[in-house]
Amino acid sequence: MSDDITDGGTADRASTGPFDESEANPVRPYIDLGGIKILPREGLNLRLEVEEQTKRIVAVGLDYAGSTLQVQPFAAPRSTGLWDETRDQIRQQIRQQGGRVEEREGPLGHELLAEVPVVAGADGTAGKRLARFVGVDGPRWFLRGVIGGAATSDVEAAAQVEDLFRSIVVVRGGTPMPPRDLIPLKMPASPGTA
Repeated sequence: MSDDITDGGTADRASTGPFDESEANPVRPYIDLGGIKILPREGLNLRLEVEEQTKRIVAVGLDYAGSTLQVQPFAAPRSTGLWDETRDQIRQQIRQQGGRVEEREGPLGHELLAEVPVVAGADGTAGKRLARFVGVDGPRWFLRGVIGGAATSDVEAAAQVEDLFRSIVVVRGGTPMPPRDLIPLKMPASPGTA
């Protein structure tokens, strides 16, 4: 694997997204969640996933086009990305849980398509859930997404969710952060509260 693939992916990312704060259109009406900004669109539902003990927001859940997209922005080293290493970790975790996973080239670059074991229902019956793991390395940040629902198998829903992922703006900020630390997320300001 040569370095030009990574460089090409980075150059492509700057024009197609997800975007760095410095590349975002300043006049667009983004929902500001701290580490990321989301472009509102019709039919989009936003959920913040909060860690019970710390009350810290650890992920943003987006329901759209009959699908779910969970996103998390992480700090990354200036010189190398995190997606290659992260894919290996995800692959190992899913296999340890008894799931199946395959790597493929998708519209957002390398991605993992996984069958993840889940316990369904009160009777304890087990099932499998399809999930797509996507990731994009940006300048000093890494954006990870987990896609579920219709966008795991329906081409039209997948295109809509991929477009949503590409429209996200990552706000890394200038504060030094160790690689792999979650870039802080926050509640959006309520409209009309000033």
